[in-house]
Amino acid sequence: MRPVSTYSIVAHDGDWLGVAVQSHWFSVGSLVPWLEPGVGAIAIQSFNNPEHGPAGLDLLRSGMPAASVLEALLEDDPERDYRQSAIVDINRTVATHTGARCIPEAGHSIGDGFSTQANLMDRGTVWTAMADAFMAARGDLAERLLVGLEAAEAEGGDIRGRQSAALVVVAAEASATPGADWLFDLRVEDHPDPVAELRRLVDLRRGYIELIKGDNHVSGGDLEAAAAAYEAAMDFVPDELANGEAAFWTGISLATEGKAADALPYLKRAQAQHEGWVRLVPRLAHSGILPDDPGLVDLLVAGMLDDS
Repeated sequence: MRPVSTYSIVAHDGDWLGVAVQSHWFSVGSLVPWLEPGVGAIAIQSFNNPEHGPAGLDLLRSGMPAASVLEALLEDDPERDYRQSAIVDINRTVATHTGARCIPEAGHSIGDGFSTQANLMDRGTVWTAMADAFMAARGDLAERLLVGLEAAEAEGGDIRGRQSAALVVVAAEASATPGADWLFDLRVEDHPDPVAELRRLVDLRRGYIELIKGDNHVSGGDLEAAAAAYEAAMDFVPDELANGEAAFWTGISLATEGKAADALPYLKRAQAQHEGWVRLVPRLAHSGILPDDPGLVDLLVAGMLDDS
């Protein structure tokens, strides 16, 4: 057995379920967080038994409360003293277990709809610091989870150092559109500062959320709202961090609605990131993404290449 996880947060804020985790272990996001919209959220860590994740979700799905689920998972587990698990059910009830033989420093702190848990910490104050930071934080659940992880790092974090991190946020109430129920599903598999990299990815994801909102506004004919959403997307993804993707598709969406002049600044921003974007424009008419209008294509290409 090896301890594959160090500290995590499980939370239900009324609208969303979330798990965030950091570890000195490769790809911790593939092992610790288990979530399902409308069902609950689970973190399985310390000497990890990944079978407890899907098994726990099955029990939650049947309507079993968090405490009963945790008891069922540990009842016949000969290595329960090595386990650390946290569960929040759809009613915001929390149950957490820190086995007596988890490597010190190890412990957990349960609050209103959330639990913080940690093992292999440098100091025995990490999980309390996480809980305090989470409760004091402002913003949506993803932001509060990140603040909790950052507090753990500031308190000393894992005695071994750091390597990977993950953050998952799903809808507390499942909808008829499953894809919309997964708001954040992000992993940092191997990085010298995984929590900082996770925050960068969360901001990038926020940019894409705004980009999709803009596209939906375009489809609904509300170009003013679309422009506002596209600008918000650019705020989350500044040029120095961008790869051109958000800027390019923002410009293309505006161009398809007859707003070529508004589209060109976005397209030029994309072209400044990578010269391949300009060669892509003529190909979009083939798939109907741009109108089959050579004049429009020429205008966009010329504008992207204009250095003035």
